[in-house]
Amino acid sequence: MKSNIIIPKNLLFRPLEKQDWHRVSEIYALGIMTGNATFQQDIPSWEEWDKNHLKTCRILVEKEKQIIGWAALSAVSSREVYQGVTEVSIYIDPLFSGQKVGFSLLHQLVLASEKQGIWTLQAGIFPENIASLKIHEQVGFRTIGKRENVGKLKGVWRDTVLMERRSLVVGVD
Repeated sequence: MKSNIIIPKNLLFRPLEKQDWHRVSEIYALGIMTGNATFQQDIPSWEEWDKNHLKTCRILVEKEKQIIGWAALSAVSSREVYQGVTEVSIYIDPLFSGQKVGFSLLHQLVLASEKQGIWTLQAGIFPENIASLKIHEQVGFRTIGKRENVGKLKGVWRDTVLMERRSLVVGVD
């Protein structure tokens, strides 16, 4: 990871819990409304979201006791060989964009994932989401490809940029 970016000291990182779901889902909805964050169009229930994300590496970021972003990981496969490969979800309240919140949260997610033995993080990002592409790159992700017309969003075919971060400390044997 590039070390020339300073993480703001006024941010608090903590585990995402069920009781946080109301605010987490609000931030998720704000991402959906941009049209450049996800193919998802409806907010899932807590139970559905919980089932689809790893129980570890669920992180909230707070500023002045207000939840302003969240990140979590999903398994890419149930096969044993892929146990250390996960997909990143990260959402920041747009009111806090440009304040290094996304970088700081993704950096914390990388550290947490390595503590859990995860060696590869991957992300599928709409090419129009320049801020997310830059944040991922700053945290050590590299572009490995582009999926063209991979899915429709509101009737329009969309591409995604595939990014990946391979740990330098986990799975290096």
